[in-house]
Amino acid sequence: MTIRELFNTYMEELSHISDTPKLDIEILLSKALGDVDRLYIHLNLHKELTKEQLDSFNKMIQDRLKGRPIAYIVNNREFMGLDFYVEEGVLIPRPDTEPLVEEVIELVKGKENLKIVDIGTGSGAITVSLAKYIKDCQVYSLDISDKALSIGLKNAISNEVEDKINFIKSNIFSGIEDKGLELDVIVSNPPYIRRADIETLHTQVKDYEPYIALEGGEDGLNFYRDITRESVKYLKDKGILAFEVGHDQAEDVSEILKHNGYTNIYTKKDLQGIDRVVIGFKLWYNEKLICYN
Repeated sequence: MTIRELFNTYMEELSHISDTPKLDIEILLSKALGDVDRLYIHLNLHKELTKEQLDSFNKMIQDRLKGRPIAYIVNNREFMGLDFYVEEGVLIPRPDTEPLVEEVIELVKGKENLKIVDIGTGSGAITVSLAKYIKDCQVYSLDISDKALSIGLKNAISNEVEDKINFIKSNIFSGIEDKGLELDVIVSNPPYIRRADIETLHTQVKDYEPYIALEGGEDGLNFYRDITRESVKYLKDKGILAFEVGHDQAEDVSEILKHNGYTNIYTKKDLQGIDRVVIGFKLWYNEKLICYN
């Protein structure tokens, strides 16, 4: 079977479960043909696949038709111009998260000897990107999942930043409570899907990505409350708390920061014009602050 015939065979069927059927086929063909680029595929539409190549492609396309995410099938996702290994058990990096990373990089530009905590390692996308693009920093990457910490380390090594990162098993801040850290930045893309909304998610999300990385409690705000309340113990004065938020959560998360003493709070939009990032600054720590519970 030729490359063109594979496109003709699967485009319509794949369109029922994917918004990008052509791209999906290109990615799977690239993998089956030995990691060739997309240009090669379109310059060789009449190429006949070998039996081995066709068997490889057919196995992957059947997985995709069942709803399994492309990133898990090919064990790869690009984020911030870097390649990340991914597999079931860690959240797949998304373009929605890039504005969070970009904003943190911009905010600390020119600063030295930075100490940064990323809560929720996942694949290591945020952790590794910050370590890669911020010259003088040490990142503490915290996650309760052993698999996430292992894959985060794998991606740190492949992107040559493992010497700038400490991976620590931690339930929010529990893993650094006794380290005496004074942090410049705390960043997180925490679970923020409302519990009742989980079942409405696309099959490739709810049936394949880790539940603990998705569900944020009844209103989706549990982790924002917990992280913000505890964060003031660890941030330096003028330290930065930076969150990714759900499409309708920016106002609520901004209020949580405000009630915990943060100032100069602002939001940033993603490429779709949605308020996707909330930033706040700690100017002082007062133990009598009223926390938002």
